[in-house]
Amino acid sequence: MLLAGRRRVHQVLVAESDDGPLGALAELARARAIPVHAVGRGRIDALAATDAPQGVVANADPLVAVDLDELIQPPGEAAAMLVVLDEVTDPHNLGAVMRSALSAGATGVVLGRHRSARLTPSALKAAAGAAEYLPVALVTGIPAALRTLSEAGVWTVGLDADGPTSLWELPVASEAVAIVLGAEGRGLSRLARERCEVVARVPMLGPLDSLNVSATAALACFEVARRRAAASA
Repeated sequence: MLLAGRRRVHQVLVAESDDGPLGALAELARARAIPVHAVGRGRIDALAATDAPQGVVANADPLVAVDLDELIQPPGEAAAMLVVLDEVTDPHNLGAVMRSALSAGATGVVLGRHRSARLTPSALKAAAGAAEYLPVALVTGIPAALRTLSEAGVWTVGLDADGPTSLWELPVASEAVAIVLGAEGRGLSRLARERCEVVARVPMLGPLDSLNVSATAALACFEVARRRAAASA
């Protein structure tokens, strides 16, 4: 959060007697004129809204969502690589997806306003900083957003266990693309799947028929990144 600088940080609280990484973090905050207060570990535990807090809490402005239109043409010359989550409700999965997506070069995430995980403290912790860099659009309905993306020239690619196309043979990876991932358990909703222009599967070589949504997101995003790198070589 401090390095990204996208939002105002009002204060940083660190547990007393902690040093090492927390000491370096405190110095970084002070260098940015952000108040730093050493408090008891009990206060950190009481303030933190996550499991197993790690000795530090920041009080900051919330992240602000962007309009979907802003994600269609990202800054610079690179084509959009978006991740669309269709009713993914686990905040830990949301955070893990954001971390993998940003690392693979994704340019934005699309979430539904209803029946979807939010950027809670648990999601932000799981994202390990990715939420500070990756813009997020909140939309009323995922199927309508997919139609908007398609009409704007962004290929919509749904990931589903019985998709007719292998992820390793994805034909549109080098173009503007939105990777659509469904809910834990039941996968893509019927309407979302119908709006996807391509439905692809991750080839499974073992006895299981699917992966966790965050693992699927990582594979899909890095496969798009690999194909883009090969196309530009």
